[in-house]
Amino acid sequence: MSSPEVAKTPGGGDPGKEGKGPVANGHGEGDSNPFAEYMWMENEEEYNRQVEEELLEQEFLERCFQEMLDEEDQDWFIPARDLPSGVGQLQQQLNGLSVSDVSTEDIVRKSSLNPEAKEFVPGVKY
Repeated sequence: MSSPEVAKTPGGGDPGKEGKGPVANGHGEGDSNPFAEYMWMENEEEYNRQVEEELLEQEFLERCFQEMLDEEDQDWFIPARDLPSGVGQLQQQLNGLSVSDVSTEDIVRKSSLNPEAKEFVPGVKY
């Protein structure tokens, strides 16, 4: 391959790499920007500012949400927290009481209600 045809090829003798030989900086001629992978650094300050703003906004939202939860806790009535300790004992005693100490037959016998009376319906005159 030392013929004059080899000298005519732009790649220096390799016909498969026409026009795509390496340049002095190590990148091919077809690369539009050899520093494309580093272009994000151009706007590094803007990127840092955006990230910082997002973090501050997230922190602000978390603070607001926590304040809202604290206000909600203050507004709600929670007996264990809001009542004095003696009231809890009184509440337990009241829960222990029952109304049905007297049998239902005794209540019916002592009742002065008329079992034959019409059912009361509000707004209806008899």
